[in-house]
Amino acid sequence: MFHELNELLGAYQKRDPAARSKLEIFLLYQGVHAVIFHRVSHWFYRHRLLFLARLNSQLGRFFTGIEIHPGATIGRRLVIDHGMGIVIGETAEVGDDCLIYHGVTLGGTGKDHGKRHPTIGNNVLISCGAKVLGPFKVGDNARIAANAVVLSEVPSDATAVGIPAQIVRIAGKAPHFADEVDQTSVKDPVAEKLSALSARMDLIEKLMDEQYMEKRGLKMPEGAAAEQKN
Repeated sequence: MFHELNELLGAYQKRDPAARSKLEIFLLYQGVHAVIFHRVSHWFYRHRLLFLARLNSQLGRFFTGIEIHPGATIGRRLVIDHGMGIVIGETAEVGDDCLIYHGVTLGGTGKDHGKRHPTIGNNVLISCGAKVLGPFKVGDNARIAANAVVLSEVPSDATAVGIPAQIVRIAGKAPHFADEVDQTSVKDPVAEKLSALSARMDLIEKLMDEQYMEKRGLKMPEGAAAEQKN
């Protein structure tokens, strides 16, 4: 137990530049407190002491602002940064070395029975405000961008961006988020498609203008002709 706690505190030191010492992290970081509360609640849950499990879970929610259902399975070295407003459902599973920011929901859609919540692989980054809803898997080393709404499986070494989220493959070697957390260079595929569509429409309009002028034996203005060639 103490070895696992020491691992957890070390993970915070590695990922959070504001963390000064393990003692400070242990005493003041609500993400650590939430995980400790959950370990106890999950023990009660597995031993069918369901009332005690929920009671302890609600105490953890009250003190930390982080709600983790006692039935959820949480891996080792989970780092919860800031943490306020995080909700993790009963059948959710979170792998090792994950990083979760505030406002994240690992929830259900209300349409499923039994396994209702997502399974998160190892070394996954879930940015602030993201919603992962449904009984599917998010692969190892995946990234979920801020405020994304993920409703289907995310492959390993990929990013999910947008509402609803779309998958963008990461070229080359999968990043190690314990060493580098990059949330600013994620491109929005929807914005890229809209930009490409807008450029395509401009080109079509220019071609139509050119054909209209040719049919009537008119010449394009010199400025417009030069622009057309470009």
